[in-house]
Amino acid sequence: MRNASGIASQDIVVFSGSAHPALAERICGELGLELSPSRISRFSNDCLQAQLLENCRQRDVYIVQPLVPPTQEHLMELLLMIDAARGASAAQITAVMPHFAYARSDKKDASRISLGGRLVADMLVTAGTDRVLTMTLHAPQVHGFFSVPVDHLTALGVLADHFRGQELGEAIVVSPDLGNAKSATQFARLLGLPVAAGNKQRLADDRVVIDAIVGDVEGKRAIVLDDEIATGGSIVELMERLADAGCVGASVVCTHGLFTGPAQQRLREHPMISEVVTTDTVPAPADWLDLTVRSTSQLFAEAIRRIHLGESVSSLFDGVDPAHAPPQRTLFEAVRA
Repeated sequence: MRNASGIASQDIVVFSGSAHPALAERICGELGLELSPSRISRFSNDCLQAQLLENCRQRDVYIVQPLVPPTQEHLMELLLMIDAARGASAAQITAVMPHFAYARSDKKDASRISLGGRLVADMLVTAGTDRVLTMTLHAPQVHGFFSVPVDHLTALGVLADHFRGQELGEAIVVSPDLGNAKSATQFARLLGLPVAAGNKQRLADDRVVIDAIVGDVEGKRAIVLDDEIATGGSIVELMERLADAGCVGASVVCTHGLFTGPAQQRLREHPMISEVVTTDTVPAPADWLDLTVRSTSQLFAEAIRRIHLGESVSSLFDGVDPAHAPPQRTLFEAVRA
């Protein structure tokens, strides 16, 4: 018997690790499925053990687990759950990783440094992953670290929906750095806005310098778009440069709102920031009541449905209806003009 999503429940099973079961529940709700139970236990020597409490034999298995703090615990949980599904004769195993934390470790930019992104990709494949479903990798080239298919979604459409219908006449999309300018340009196109970017240098994990703003922000309200916010240091630095350039205020938007360390206090108390908008790829802070959280569950559910039924997922990569994206010059085209 197939449900409203066209899925036969006897052919598919969805599990969640302990990182974000609420998102897994929402995804299953969109699919018309029950989230299957699992058990994570710990031995006296601190080793983890995963047990899947639903039949997986010759079924399409999806394991939902973003890599959020404690990241190493959640990574090990995911690997063990994948191994358990493989040992239970699953037909196909898809790791659904809304946030792939190790995407920051993508290049050798210092002597004798590890490439965590590639290593974690190899570990997932070795454990038994047949496919990875993720969203907004910090470094898109991490996609190429995997030797199995990767479906890389984006939340730009979900985030843009928050601003549609608002008065945006004096608004401008701003990227904290030039590396994120392509995504910022796509986001600006969805809203029919101009785009600007900060010229950022990262001195340490929690220390950045933004020495200039590329683009005209004077008298405008900024919509600052970033892929991930951890401590909020980059955003605060950007706010200072925007204020120096005559910007009158800002909305801060990101896909992965980790908000670690002093991030909440920095963002909530900054006089330039009127709102912070994020998605549910990672759990939202329970005590941040005025944080706006947009759900990605429908996107992930549709991607899972299409993967399971063997349909194309490519139309979901942008996460938007192209009809809502009027032509707009890129940041670099605007600078050259």
